[in-house]
Amino acid sequence: MPPQHAALPVWNAENWFYEDWPVGQEIRSLRRTIGEGDSHLFNVLVTDMHPYVQDEMFAAREGVFGRRLVAGAFVFSAGLGLVATNCVNAFSYGYDRLRFIKPVFIGDTIYTIRTNLEKTPRYPELGLIRARYQVFRGEGELVLSCEHLQTVKYKNPADFVGKTERPGTA
Repeated sequence: MPPQHAALPVWNAENWFYEDWPVGQEIRSLRRTIGEGDSHLFNVLVTDMHPYVQDEMFAAREGVFGRRLVAGAFVFSAGLGLVATNCVNAFSYGYDRLRFIKPVFIGDTIYTIRTNLEKTPRYPELGLIRARYQVFRGEGELVLSCEHLQTVKYKNPADFVGKTERPGTA
């Protein structure tokens, strides 16, 4: 990449650090309506051909909900994607307490609220942050909840010497 291009800010990217992450902050996403094409494409990509998500006749006649569901993995992915940032200093560490609370159906509109729960100095160069994601449908019906853990670079690693849970490991 030419230096003049590399010097430009990257669109839709953030560069916040561990120190910049406010515990207690809540944000809400835009809303997203899940269409049949979205649901079908996801199912094809992940080879999820379960009749509850792919077979209209089965879902209507034999299914517990009387209509097709949106795959929980898609609700999880889309819901988290609504509040995801492209922070170049943060790395996903995993998810805890994932719960599919209520079904989501084709045509439902979802949105997500992220709550910053806690942060802990963890490694010499990276701290660990935990946020709760709650996905809602319609007018505020909770359908999914989980916690996301991320490692995030320190702006000033020297400030955390002797304060990390795992000194000397990366």
